[in-house]
Amino acid sequence: MKYWVKKELKPPHGKVYIIKDRCKGCGFCIEFCPQGVLQESEEFNAKGYHPPKLVETDDKKCIGCGFCSLICPEFAIHIEKEEEEKDEKAD
Repeated sequence: MKYWVKKELKPPHGKVYIIKDRCKGCGFCIEFCPQGVLQESEEFNAKGYHPPKLVETDDKKCIGCGFCSLICPEFAIHIEKEEEEKDEKAD
């Protein structure tokens, strides 16, 4: 039986950019991240708050959904989706 999808599907991946000095430590991004890859950091920003940090493991990785950037009231998070490199083999 032939399937219309020939190669293995891989989950999407995203890169998180956090503007630490904009963060006011509300924790919305940490609480509502569907993958659970954001955690409160130990460091302080210029305002005296603990900004989030990205903690990825082999099991949990950012999928680039962008929900953290949508829910952040201070616009302190930006997500960039990473495209997979296409491996085209010459036949």
